[in-house]
Amino acid sequence: MAGSYDAIVIGAGPAGSSAAILLARGGRSVALLEARAFPRRKVCGECIAASNLPLLEALGLGETLRQHAGPELREVALWYGEETITAPLPACAQGSLPWGRAIGREHLDLLLLEQARVAGAAVFQPLRVRAVRAHACGAGYDIDAGNDDVKLTLSAPVIIRAHGSWEPPPAGAAPWHGERRPSDLLGFKATFRDADLKDGLLPVLGFGGGYGGMVVAGDGLTTLACCIRRDRLTACRRDSPAGTGAGEAVEALLRRECRGVREALADAHRVEPWLAAGPLRPGIHLSAAPGGAFRIGNAAGEVHPIIGEGISMALQSAWLLCIELAGSPEAFRRDMRGETLRREIRARYASRWRAYFSRRMRLAACLAHAAMRPGMTAPLLPLLRRAPALLGMAARLSGKTRSAVTPSDALPGLIQGSSP
Repeated sequence: MAGSYDAIVIGAGPAGSSAAILLARGGRSVALLEARAFPRRKVCGECIAASNLPLLEALGLGETLRQHAGPELREVALWYGEETITAPLPACAQGSLPWGRAIGREHLDLLLLEQARVAGAAVFQPLRVRAVRAHACGAGYDIDAGNDDVKLTLSAPVIIRAHGSWEPPPAGAAPWHGERRPSDLLGFKATFRDADLKDGLLPVLGFGGGYGGMVVAGDGLTTLACCIRRDRLTACRRDSPAGTGAGEAVEALLRRECRGVREALADAHRVEPWLAAGPLRPGIHLSAAPGGAFRIGNAAGEVHPIIGEGISMALQSAWLLCIELAGSPEAFRRDMRGETLRREIRARYASRWRAYFSRRMRLAACLAHAAMRPGMTAPLLPLLRRAPALLGMAARLSGKTRSAVTPSDALPGLIQGSSP
């Protein structure tokens, strides 16, 4: 089986599906490839900053997202040891929706994928990319993909890598380091019912060797997610009763070392098994795209989850790239002129990406390393007690109140469905 498209998107998470929707609405033929079946749970804090809600509204998710999302997020807290410090979250400066929400990835990803189908994208799922081959003379690329039952080859002048970083990358992506390092950060997530967490509160958790967060998402469920260093997890499991799973050991650690978690989960019960993934690969990966592929979402750059901006960067990077592509329709040509334009677009996109996201990535790295080190966090607690508004300031600096792009920045064809 073979097919030819204007663009092929690898990965149907928030970044990939958003890109497929925008390009398909702009009149481009798009293939969207996803290795996993949906719906599926995923290790993720599930927070969507208010600055992203206008983007999701423009993609057609407004009403359905509100049905599945949790309450408006109006407060932020730091839970560290016996400390619980709370402050108001700053309102978003853009659009008519000032407060963020939380929604399970099993809902968000499926909603976006269905919108990509509606927009006209060809969805291939579950299908894993096996090989990516560049044509001669800048004509484009061939992608071999398949599963146990289906094998196909697709071709396109534009390839967009939107695969996340929690699972092995598809063929042709930058390889991961193979060794296990004590400093590796591993992600864990579980959902609970009947937790005693105030609606609208977004606690950030800190403990020796890790950090995390809690939030009330949709359906009355509370999400608990965290990252923990491999060496701390190893020690935690060693000190746990025989047969204790990694997730259960992490949960016991959080209850023991964080009073806020202990109180919130006192009468709660976990509704599904713990999810685990990793290691985290924080950093900018734009230059790692092989063969001229574009990168969005975590494939472009991964931020420490402590600031809850992963979904934000996924959505906003997709919009940034698609605005550039829509503004240069000749980039979809299968000749050297098209490849020249694609190189120019890659340079402009990378420059804008770094301008909008580099600062929040540096801030997240500083906060993450401080949260994991009691010796760095303890001296800050007296200051935060006296001036809790600093928590809200950190949220503003992390990008939660302003998006890198708004729907009004997009060409009309990306929003209205007309061809550019």
